[in-house]
Amino acid sequence: MGLEHPPEEGESALPEGTFKNQTVFITGGGTGLGKAIATEFARLGANLVIASRDPEHLKAGEDAIKKTGAEVLTAQCDIRDADSVANAFNEAQQKFVLPKILINNAAANFPVPAEDMSPNAWRTVVDITLNGTFIVAREFARRHLEAKTPASIINIGASYAWTGGPGFSHSAAAKAGVKNMTESLAVEWGPYGIQVNCLVPGLFPHDDMTKDIQKNLERTNEKDLSQPALRVGQVRELGWAATFLASPYARFISGHTLVVDGANWQRRHLTMPAVTSVREQMGRGDFDPNPPKK
Repeated sequence: MGLEHPPEEGESALPEGTFKNQTVFITGGGTGLGKAIATEFARLGANLVIASRDPEHLKAGEDAIKKTGAEVLTAQCDIRDADSVANAFNEAQQKFVLPKILINNAAANFPVPAEDMSPNAWRTVVDITLNGTFIVAREFARRHLEAKTPASIINIGASYAWTGGPGFSHSAAAKAGVKNMTESLAVEWGPYGIQVNCLVPGLFPHDDMTKDIQKNLERTNEKDLSQPALRVGQVRELGWAATFLASPYARFISGHTLVVDGANWQRRHLTMPAVTSVREQMGRGDFDPNPPKK
């Protein structure tokens, strides 16, 4: 049987217009889960600011938001660069008002055995996923501290922040930092009216997944049966969770990490299955310290 399927797309548990006249700033909001989250805020009346480095992603996000009838601004932004982030917020305030809600969704990730990972690959993933999340949160909070206005931050995390992630050691380490940072910032900024939470998605298949991750999923038969819920998530379910955490009905929730994955990350076997190496799972051969250049 598994867990029940969600209501249809377009429905919401929150009242119509919950975020009317409010502006939501979302990084990486042009594709995948970020776009799904942005769309749910738009349906509830918010103005959206979508920040991304990729012009194609910005266009995709803009098109999705316009379909809801909401106002949208796209801002080309590298979250690793503090000046670029500040400029994006300046654009947001010129177009709308100071965003009240920040969704730190942008991240870098790709599966790779740790022994094959270059130092630059490690630095890039940590710089975008952890450092970028902090830089954007810092800029957002400083503006609200100066204005003495309340605000809400939602950082997108990952369940392997607790468990580790073989094949994703770079991303798992960065997401562990995001979770810990969420808890620290919630305490620091709570007295000033800024709530900070973390939202962890489970398996939500979507067309914008990277080719590497899509290939990994293609090796898994019966994806629904590999979940305790006996189904994967629908992207709108993550959008509903995000809108709730940022809504007036969740004001006393701060420093919390909400996992939306049908209990998949807590799954255990009475007798654990045989271990297969990450290399084998990814279809890679034996380790070669000097692989041929592509």
